[in-house]
Amino acid sequence: MTSEERRVPPTARIAEFPKKAAEQARWWEGHILEVLHGLPPDAPHGAVPRPEFDPRQRCLAERERAKAAELTAAGHRMTASGIKQRRQRYQRDGLVGLADGRSAKKLPDFGQISPLVVEAMRQAIAETTDASSRTVRFTIWRTKEILESREDADGIELPTERTLYRLFDKLAVGTHATGSARTRRSLQARPAGPFGEVPAIAPGELMQIDSTPLDVLVRLDDGIAEKVELTALVDIASRSITAAVLRPTTKAADASALLARSITPETMRPGWPQALRMSRSVLPHQRLLALDERLEQAAARPVIVPETIVCDHGKVFISHNFRASCRFLGVSLQPTHKASPFEKGVIEKTLGSVATLFAQFVAGYTGRSVERRGRRVEDGPLWSLPELQDLLDEWIVTVWQNRPHDALRDPSTPKRAFSPNEKYAMLLESCGYVPAPLSGEDYVELLPERWHAINAYGIRIKRRTYDSPELNPLRRQHSGVAEKKGLWEIHYDPYDISRIWVRDRRGERDRWITVFWRHLHRVGVPFGEMAWDHARRQVPNDSEIQIAEAAAALLKRAHDGPAGEKSPPVKRSRKDRRVAARTRATAPSREIPDPPAESEPMDKDTADSALAEVIPLGLFDPLADPWRRT
Repeated sequence: MTSEERRVPPTARIAEFPKKAAEQARWWEGHILEVLHGLPPDAPHGAVPRPEFDPRQRCLAERERAKAAELTAAGHRMTASGIKQRRQRYQRDGLVGLADGRSAKKLPDFGQISPLVVEAMRQAIAETTDASSRTVRFTIWRTKEILESREDADGIELPTERTLYRLFDKLAVGTHATGSARTRRSLQARPAGPFGEVPAIAPGELMQIDSTPLDVLVRLDDGIAEKVELTALVDIASRSITAAVLRPTTKAADASALLARSITPETMRPGWPQALRMSRSVLPHQRLLALDERLEQAAARPVIVPETIVCDHGKVFISHNFRASCRFLGVSLQPTHKASPFEKGVIEKTLGSVATLFAQFVAGYTGRSVERRGRRVEDGPLWSLPELQDLLDEWIVTVWQNRPHDALRDPSTPKRAFSPNEKYAMLLESCGYVPAPLSGEDYVELLPERWHAINAYGIRIKRRTYDSPELNPLRRQHSGVAEKKGLWEIHYDPYDISRIWVRDRRGERDRWITVFWRHLHRVGVPFGEMAWDHARRQVPNDSEIQIAEAAAALLKRAHDGPAGEKSPPVKRSRKDRRVAARTRATAPSREIPDPPAESEPMDKDTADSALAEVIPLGLFDPLADPWRRT
């Protein structure tokens, strides 16, 4: 054998042989090595070869004859040619060449079963991908039906039932053919090739967003216990959860709000430990503070400006509002292929980790399915939605951002896993930090839009009338947008219908006009589209005032509860209570002051005196710049 033909023998293959055959091969190895080198492998240090096996005194053929004579004298009948053959196999195949090949003979994968039977069962198993889960017996029955329909299967003898069951066990490995239908479809959607990975070496370079039901019951108003949806945004480079929102039902406005929260510092809240401050974390607070003064009272959560966001085809993420918000912030939106959750596997895994590391420790945890749910969970102590949101925000800052992540290991020292905050601090050294503060106008821009006419009475949206003196120059005027037939662009908050914002296109720079609902004084708390639509369906033919009073009464009953009613309680449907509870849970916590009173005819002196006594209230002004120091 020349040096070019020599190769490393597959010694590890000896594990494929039975134990007895492997021991026999090792026994032969000791004798062959003595023939080749003069000493057996277990010879002590300093030992010298025996004269008949000394390579310096005997040629290879003589040593082979001596070994054959020695083994024959010991009761193992052997010839010199037999020793030569074993020596050659050992030099070619290593230890495997000395083993009895008959003991490791590979049997056919399916024994004596006909390939047509195997093919028919493969087809029957493949048909279960989109079908409901059934038992093995059904798959065997379907296999027989497929064989009977094939012309080339005439005369094929079917195996016994026990053999068909064993065949199913081999073919159905990893397919969940009789298990979860959702898992079966998920496995089918996986790509045939190896999984790829898009590298992200800078914070915000690649982010993923998704929504999922949180396996926790929350106590909404009026005692309603329901699950909520969790929408989160995660950074791939640092694995930081930059924003997470809990809502009864996720809407496009919630997804847009995530963008604002991601690029806005998380402010320290009352009751949070001082150790959660960014100034006391691994994040380079002093250096960042010189660039962004908003971080002075910030918690230890990174501020990341997204460049590319990967999402699925959910209605929330492909909505016009969310796309417009991404364009407004200069974010590239990249939807995945349909039915391809593996293309955003990081956020999928992150949401699963939230359920494992956070949700199961929260009162009201239900488990991920009905069979994992405990008894009477809704009767136990449950958090309200705002309280659970605060807990989640604190958990992200306290636990998630400081917990070592397995995907953030140093390639040179793989035993060391970094936390998201540590990884973010490292990436800042090479990528830098550019603040992107949101102004009040940015807040309004992120809200969903509508297009309406401005009439003499104001703007009417779903029988609600919004009006303001600032609309006087715009009434019955063309907006200048020909594609929208002269309608005006309006932005609104789906969880607070007390006001809307109208884009004023006059002048060199657009501005926003805040317009209040005319009947805001009839409702003491803000409520959203859900409550309004429900009340409107109850009195479809009544006036706008009656609709407002019906919605206000619905919320008042939910707020007061049965104990607060002096008269006999009116039986309410579960849908009435759920709509009220969901609306109050998603309504802003701030109080809504009365809008300016409706104008009435009065003389000039009376008007001047009335205006002089008006004291402006502290309204929430989204157009104000919260970062401007006074």
